[in-house]
Amino acid sequence: NAAMESFFALLQKNVLNQRRWDTRDELRIAIVTWIERTYHRRRRQDRLGRLTPIEYETTMTTSADQAA
Repeated sequence: NAAMESFFALLQKNVLNQRRWDTRDELRIAIVTWIERTYHRRRRQDRLGRLTPIEYETTMTTSADQAA
């Protein structure tokens, strides 16, 4: 699956290869943090009309401000 290969390549480049992890808990926290703070915020999502969550939020905020 090309999508999963791409995800794991980004994970390895941005988290796993950055330093040596002393414990599994440190690595787990780093992975979860990277996914929540970086990956999900930049990834384009079909359910949002191929926008990133940040782009979608900006669009919705602008629309709401114009309606008010």
